[in-house]
Amino acid sequence: MSNLTLTINQQDYEFDTLDPRTTLLDVCRHHLHITGPKKGCDHGQCGACTMLINGRRINSCLTLAVMHDGDEITTIEGIGLPESLSELQQAFKDHDAFQCGYCTPGQICSAMALIEEIKQQWPSHVTTDLQNPNGLLVQEIAERMSGNICRCSAYPNIIKAISQVLENQLSDSSSVINDTRNNEAAALTISGIWSPPPSETQIGNQSIVKPTAHADVANAAYVPDAANAKGERS
Repeated sequence: MSNLTLTINQQDYEFDTLDPRTTLLDVCRHHLHITGPKKGCDHGQCGACTMLINGRRINSCLTLAVMHDGDEITTIEGIGLPESLSELQQAFKDHDAFQCGYCTPGQICSAMALIEEIKQQWPSHVTTDLQNPNGLLVQEIAERMSGNICRCSAYPNIIKAISQVLENQLSDSSSVINDTRNNEAAALTISGIWSPPPSETQIGNQSIVKPTAHADVANAAYVPDAANAKGERS
């Protein structure tokens, strides 16, 4: 195959003989010895392999490495190391949000994306007010983290850790959050990740032309078909 360059944790890695069938997870673990992402079910169901691609969470066991030439890939190592924990990692430690720790890298990567989604006012499946979703509700956090399984059942403490960081960051950037509610363009400047289009409910039940059969995301935080195409979270 032709040369492939992967940018992982802000470092470039070049491959010229990589089997195009190799998943991003296997490239990290077996080729680069980046072992933070874990191989759990290997079927995209447990979330242990969660990474961030351009700020959006994906199941790396379901996406091929060759699909991500030029993308910004972040694993748990790129979020923080033992000697320099991020705010979220410290919160997981403070709230004892892990036991065996096997799922924790995926949990934290997923929670990082969750916080950005809430900052941008993305709705979830349980959101009742689509225009002003309250991401601080326990049921909102639980729903948004439902793709990450913890076999030790540390869910209450995981939610506490995420809630703490979420409250801190929302209070620190409350003025920015208020602007995003009234200005879609401002939302795009906060983060470079994909933002869902408004639904008919959000724009006052006006008639809109749907570009595809799956473009209405009023009741979902992700576009299922787009997610499945690259192994992304759905």
